[in-house]
Amino acid sequence: MKKTIFTLATFAAVGLASTAQAAKVDVCVFDLLGKSGESFQMAQEWALAAKGWGAEINLIPRQDEAVADNDFKAGKCDGVFMTAMRARQYNKFVGSIDALGGAPSNAIAQRAITFALDKRNAPKMVSNLGGKKYEVAGISPLGSAFIFVRDKQIDSIEKAAGKKFAVLGYDDAQKIMVQRVGAQAVISDVSNFVAKFNNGQVDMVGAPAYAYKPLEIYKGLGSNGAMFNFPVLQVTADFVIRPDQFPAGFGQKSRDWFVKNLPKSFALINRLEANIPAKFKLNLNAEDKTKYQKLLREGRMDMTKRGIYDAGMMGILKKARCSVDKANFECSLGGE
Repeated sequence: MKKTIFTLATFAAVGLASTAQAAKVDVCVFDLLGKSGESFQMAQEWALAAKGWGAEINLIPRQDEAVADNDFKAGKCDGVFMTAMRARQYNKFVGSIDALGGAPSNAIAQRAITFALDKRNAPKMVSNLGGKKYEVAGISPLGSAFIFVRDKQIDSIEKAAGKKFAVLGYDDAQKIMVQRVGAQAVISDVSNFVAKFNNGQVDMVGAPAYAYKPLEIYKGLGSNGAMFNFPVLQVTADFVIRPDQFPAGFGQKSRDWFVKNLPKSFALINRLEANIPAKFKLNLNAEDKTKYQKLLREGRMDMTKRGIYDAGMMGILKKARCSVDKANFECSLGGE
């Protein structure tokens, strides 16, 4: 009897020791600037917090987003931070926050992200692809994307016809929308789309203020360029994990951390947007703003019908938009 009790006690002690030891996991982090970038620094803060959730995180910087994604697919990483446009393949619901015109302000984006990461939506954070289980364990805002032009004479969508526009090759929505306005889509990647703008290979590019200084967009603007002071979409980054490699309940604890840090993230974004020189900002009149909002709405509904965007998220984004701007023309319309 004593031997049995001793054996059970030994197993219990081993079990407690295993529980106390944090799970060690590798996480790939895409940041164009590597360890010195804002995204990697944010990931370091998150990794420190993750120790309290039972995980010992080893962050692996990746300056090429495709490499980060491929490493995740190959099992070299148990989790990956990357743009939502590329992460949409793992979770269309979350990946659709970046829909064209879906979150036209930082305030609307904050509401949408907060709602998406709420524990009520936990089931929507999990997906099964090819027999493999994935979970979105966080969403980080990168800010509104604005259209930059090398020639300020391109001061309307109509004048974009025939112009070369750098688009991310893996985002069908961008390619389709550029074609809809008559511009010429030039297939690019996150690592080179701004470089093409700066060296004159393309006339136009869409990017958040987050990228203005690090990617030296001002070089492409020169003395004759401009920025449409009209957000075309909200850029976000998603944190996708293989949940079976993390402690139980890790995903929701991680999502709660991201929600808690949203005010800090958006405060940084607001500062970055304010720091773009006013001389480059091309403000639109009310009539043009409404015209472009309608154009983006039509494009968004088309992308949803094509299966590119998630219909449920489109409804959430519309509620967020109309909760902030109840007088908006679309609030009385159906279709989303």
